[in-house]
Amino acid sequence: MSEPILDEQGAGVKNHKKLNLIITIISVVLPLVVALLFSVKIEVNFPFNVYWLPAINAILNGGTAILLVLALVAAKQHNVKLHSQMIYAAMGLSLLFLLVYVLYHVTTGHTKFGGEGTEKLIYLLLLFSHIALAAIQAPLVLFAFLYGYTGQVERHKRLVKFSYPVWLYVSVTGVICYFMIAPYYPA
Repeated sequence: MSEPILDEQGAGVKNHKKLNLIITIISVVLPLVVALLFSVKIEVNFPFNVYWLPAINAILNGGTAILLVLALVAAKQHNVKLHSQMIYAAMGLSLLFLLVYVLYHVTTGHTKFGGEGTEKLIYLLLLFSHIALAAIQAPLVLFAFLYGYTGQVERHKRLVKFSYPVWLYVSVTGVICYFMIAPYYPA
């Protein structure tokens, strides 16, 4: 059996092998399922204009970005309770984003970007970097959360140096990509 992981005060923290396994499974399965769902098209007659869903996702992404900045400020001020609350809220918005994102894409497909030249190049660079980092975001965020939640503060801090900028970048570029493609959504 492995030794328990200790926090900075030397207090024992369980080695959460089951949680590590669950996060690993989610980290592998989630991007595969999302990619697979892009090949699925479900006909749904929504009682509202479905093209509002990307705007809702932009709001969710923007809200997540704001919460992440507030979480960082709280952490810098050593306000662990507020930091935790902001992270829980950001994770909730990110989960809601994922659900709305999948719902939108399995019911409508993709919208083609109509811009040209430099505008299109900028959009594609932002979009591809956004997608690539979103694919690796889940394990970074979930493991950082696990380490913080279980009192593994040093591991949490080390991972957050990578996970935080990725999560913030994905959130902000999601909003930017929305505003760039919004004029090309069908009415």
